[in-house]
Amino acid sequence: MAKILVLGCGLVGKTIVKDLAKNHEVAVVDIQLENIETILKQAEIKFYIGNAADKEFLTPIVKDYDLVVSAVPGFLGFAVLKNLIELGKNVVDIAFFPENAFELDDLAKANGVSCVVDCGIAPGLSNMIVGYHSFFDKVDSATIYVGGLPFERTLPFEYKAPFSPTDVLEEYIRPARFKENGKIITKEPLTEIEYLNFKGIGTLEAFLTDGLRTLLFTTDIPELREKTLRYPGYAEKILFLKECGLLSTEPVETRAGKVVPLHLLEKLLLPKWKLLPEDEEFTVMRIKLKDKANDVEIFYEIFDITDKLAGDSSMGRTTGFVACAVANLMLEGRVERQGIIPPEILARKRENFDYVLNYLKSRNIKIEKFEA
Repeated sequence: MAKILVLGCGLVGKTIVKDLAKNHEVAVVDIQLENIETILKQAEIKFYIGNAADKEFLTPIVKDYDLVVSAVPGFLGFAVLKNLIELGKNVVDIAFFPENAFELDDLAKANGVSCVVDCGIAPGLSNMIVGYHSFFDKVDSATIYVGGLPFERTLPFEYKAPFSPTDVLEEYIRPARFKENGKIITKEPLTEIEYLNFKGIGTLEAFLTDGLRTLLFTTDIPELREKTLRYPGYAEKILFLKECGLLSTEPVETRAGKVVPLHLLEKLLLPKWKLLPEDEEFTVMRIKLKDKANDVEIFYEIFDITDKLAGDSSMGRTTGFVACAVANLMLEGRVERQGIIPPEILARKRENFDYVLNYLKSRNIKIEKFEA
């Protein structure tokens, strides 16, 4: 039994805490007691109330733990990871921060620690699947389609955010990078809209977002894209808000003083996008891999729904269980490399790839693979 510290007890963090607490001694840090109170009846844990980004607060706490899982919001993620590396801790990170994690690679190696970043469903499991096949097989093109949505479609957005709305909006601001003819191309997010059909769900729209991250640099796949899935018409609505300037980070003068439009939009959307405990939702991911020379297409489809009994969202489950699987790999000594480690590198060992897939399947997440 290892000692694990989880930073952040939101919709994903609480799922991680409960899962790891089945076999390990787990503690959690969160700035809000109410977040922690939601799981105290379901798991025997220690907890600390405070700011995970405060290095002075965190220093005396982390020294007693074998591994840290960072599930803080993206805007805090890079600074928190840097602090943990300086404190000499191995880390599994699902903060999905916008900064380049490889900027911390030398620091991690100098401190003799291993940090697996982007360790959720996408990025995360998507990286492992694409990385595994690009390492062991011939892959000419790969497209990742992924999204989490409520079953109940309520206008105007027909969407609920399973994590911070701030992080969701960040996806619509940051330019989308992808690969075309072996070159990294940049386009505006919410473009290249296409429609896909999913059994039991119906038609969803897919649009470009900047989700490939480390895959752009760790694989040699010439055609590589990631697209976010939403109900049809969603992208048009966000583009309208963007055209109105509501996604801008530049302050504007109003009768009440200067206001940052994006910050105002975050506040306005929070009650509309907040995923409530009674909301039922699903997470779906389709990955299409193509070997043109042999005229083979491989598909993966991952699907999960809210676990009403445990009180876990599908996004919490699909993201959190990947992080838990990797945490166990690290604790078992199966991650030998030091520095910043993207998930696709872990998948270059078949046993690691199989372990993660089996871990998810054992928790009733549906994973199907087929060829066309």
